[in-house]
Amino acid sequence: MHHLHLPRPSLLALSLGLAFSAQAQTQTTAPQQLDTIVITGQRASLQSALDKQRAAQGVLSVVHADGIGQLPDDNAAEALARLPGVTVERDQGEGRFVRVRGLGSDYNTVSINGATVPASEAGRRAPGLDVVPAGLIRSLEVNKTLTPDVDASSLGGSVRVNTLTAFDVKGRLLSAELGANHDTNLGRTRPRAGLTFADRFADGTLGLAVALSSDQRRFASDNVETGGAWDAGKLASFELRRYTILRSRVGAAASLDWRPAAGRQLYLRGFSSRFTDEETRQSMKVAFSAPQAAGSTGGGTVSRGLKDRREVARTSSLALGGELDVAGWQASAETGVGRAGESTPSALSSSAFDAKFTGLGFTDGERPVLQGPATLQDATLYKLNNFKIGDSEARDRVEHLKLDVKRGVELGGGDELEFKLGAKATRRHKDNQQETWKLKGKTIGTPTFSAISGNDVVDYPWSAIGPAGDAVKARALWQGVDLAGSRDAADSVTGDFDIKEDVDAAYAQATWERGGLQLLGGVRVERIGFHARGMALKDGAPSPVAVDTRSTHWLPALLLRQDLGGQLLARAAFTNSLVRPSFEQLSPGMVVDGDEAELGNPRLRPLRSRNLDVGIEQGLGRDGTLSAYVFAKRIRDFAFQTDLAGSAGWESFGQVNTFANGSSAKLHGVELAYAQALRSLPAPFNGLIVGANATFVSSKARVGGYDGGVWKSREISLPSQSDRSFNLSLGWEGHGVNTRLALNQQSSYLIEVGSVFDPAHDLRVDGQKRLDFSFKYAVSKQLEIAVDAANLTNQAYYVYQATPAQNAQYERYGRSVKLGLKWSLN
Repeated sequence: MHHLHLPRPSLLALSLGLAFSAQAQTQTTAPQQLDTIVITGQRASLQSALDKQRAAQGVLSVVHADGIGQLPDDNAAEALARLPGVTVERDQGEGRFVRVRGLGSDYNTVSINGATVPASEAGRRAPGLDVVPAGLIRSLEVNKTLTPDVDASSLGGSVRVNTLTAFDVKGRLLSAELGANHDTNLGRTRPRAGLTFADRFADGTLGLAVALSSDQRRFASDNVETGGAWDAGKLASFELRRYTILRSRVGAAASLDWRPAAGRQLYLRGFSSRFTDEETRQSMKVAFSAPQAAGSTGGGTVSRGLKDRREVARTSSLALGGELDVAGWQASAETGVGRAGESTPSALSSSAFDAKFTGLGFTDGERPVLQGPATLQDATLYKLNNFKIGDSEARDRVEHLKLDVKRGVELGGGDELEFKLGAKATRRHKDNQQETWKLKGKTIGTPTFSAISGNDVVDYPWSAIGPAGDAVKARALWQGVDLAGSRDAADSVTGDFDIKEDVDAAYAQATWERGGLQLLGGVRVERIGFHARGMALKDGAPSPVAVDTRSTHWLPALLLRQDLGGQLLARAAFTNSLVRPSFEQLSPGMVVDGDEAELGNPRLRPLRSRNLDVGIEQGLGRDGTLSAYVFAKRIRDFAFQTDLAGSAGWESFGQVNTFANGSSAKLHGVELAYAQALRSLPAPFNGLIVGANATFVSSKARVGGYDGGVWKSREISLPSQSDRSFNLSLGWEGHGVNTRLALNQQSSYLIEVGSVFDPAHDLRVDGQKRLDFSFKYAVSKQLEIAVDAANLTNQAYYVYQATPAQNAQYERYGRSVKLGLKWSLN
């Protein structure tokens, strides 16, 4: 985070909802004599972001923090949601994964200080950005057009997280922050704190920066879901759920930089985060004897359930590098390592205490409300069916070594030419260990739900669930039981895998500049070695699986930028990129049970994309920008889930769930953005800062499978792709006040293909609107108070099956409020 030392503490500008930014821009302007201006808060951050974008060679969007810990968003994902073309995948109402230009999170790459961030979750390629506390961020960058000197491992965009260095501030920086997070749904408050230090030594040549951040959120969510159990307008089952959650983040970032002279630099930058997610779920599930319409009643089985687990995700990165100018040549080298892991020890993954009832029904297909006899709440009627217990640990390691050299040449007549070439080696190692046990009720004496229920009643707003389960009492029931005889072989054997990816890359590019014209051309070549090891379970008999593949990819690029004068800039880019499928899709595990099979596909080919970007941007001084960009992508070897039953090698099978490469997918869209500090207006309106951006995307892909031995296919939009997304914000600053109101909106999108043959089983996420508010007041130069309120409209997360009248998942989280005090000594 870049910190400006000003009379008033500053705020993150772009988080001003200004998705400030539209796209990158570089301009050549004559020096001007400017009046002396004190730049603070949102305006300072907006200028910092625009300066970064204008200096970029490709299409770049930036969130810049000019005050350490001043992001009103909880984590990196939520801050990125303010940018054009970026939407967020939320978990329990909190931003976690980012999508860029309609492409899912696994199709984008994330780095921290140049080191690729691995993913802590076993099946994911993309890291959850909720592990990055906002208080450690200096800036966030989304590069949407990759030049040959950048890793090609993203289809939507490359996200870079930058932490603070001592050379980002003037003089010494010391700041401390104390605050609290309050959740309105649960009514709980938890602490948050941050500490930042930066200074230079050895006559200003040696810089040290350290940032620490810690926060907790204790909150609750209410859920009712069917999971897509509708058939011809009738419902087979649904479940009521109440979650209580405690999330804790502890993070640290440090940077040691040595800059003895111009053109010479050494740096060591590290980041570490520990994210703990403790979740308890109380549930009641109704399974009708036969599917029912709303308002009707019948018999069925009701299950009381309890889930209790604690996940700990750790992420760290370390980058060591340097730069050197010698005889007109500029050389840079870097080595880095990233580590991530997620462990879930002794998790009570699920439980089911069953009882049969008559007179069961529901009302409201969008948010089903349970109807039934009063005895539904009698805990003594429910007998234990099973407990599911699990231990899991996933690890992901990424190491890289790269070297770049470049040289500029003046050709005369104002022409300039720069050559750049380099090489990079990346090694990634992902593994997962899974152990699962399923205990039947009769194994431990078939107790009733009353044996684990306490004195509390489930606080659920839409139906009466009854007494709450107690995790301590539940775990006590299987103490001393021999778990070996209850091991779930399918999960425990085939859930384990070991995957290695070796990428060796080289590139060459040249940039020619003449006047306001810049033309960059080059090519990158990447060779990928893939090695997967796992287990197959065929009718109960385990056997090892080993797959090794190699592929080579040539990726040319051509980028043009033209300064048209008057701060008007045009850009065009033709690029190529690729990404490997997710680790869930590549898993070598296989389960064969009779005529049914489920398996990953480690032979999936990488997804390759040809990308075209064309746009224009009008600068509005240093205070704003107005831009419009169009983009198109053609993605070859799009990966999707399918059924291969009846195909060659699977002729006698009734169902074979796996993954396959499709021929191609297409995506095109438009990004519009505007952001401006309105300094030219008369007071007090000269403190206004406004921002707006909109992204319109359309895509299509073809999925299919075998039905009765015949291949059938249909067209879908790309999963996770919203047709429309918007950001609007209005901010004001002056006289020590810094405030903003921001709206984030996105339209519905496909989240799951229920059947490759029938769209009636597809699941879609309904459109969402979130309204956030931030207020900060500088009591003095050193002291600031802050109030941030998120999700003011209490937006629900709603997933439906085919039509909005058919619930798949409805969940509400309530509002959250942050209070804080920040003290700075500059």
